[in-house]
Amino acid sequence: MKKIFYTLLLLFISNFVIAQATNELNKNDLMHREGRINVVVVVLTIILIGIFLYVRNLDKKISKLEKEN
Repeated sequence: MKKIFYTLLLLFISNFVIAQATNELNKNDLMHREGRINVVVVVLTIILIGIFLYVRNLDKKISKLEKEN
């Protein structure tokens, strides 16, 4: 049952991605032409670095509390 579910899910996702590819092509060209894609990449990189640093600091705090107990 799980195999059938995952197969159908992957088929649905692949069809959704193919349908979006034609619509997104023009939007991507526009973003590349105007240089907006660089801003998007920088913002996403900053967000991911922030999440990574937060998780690392949280792990340090949890490890410190575990050692105290």
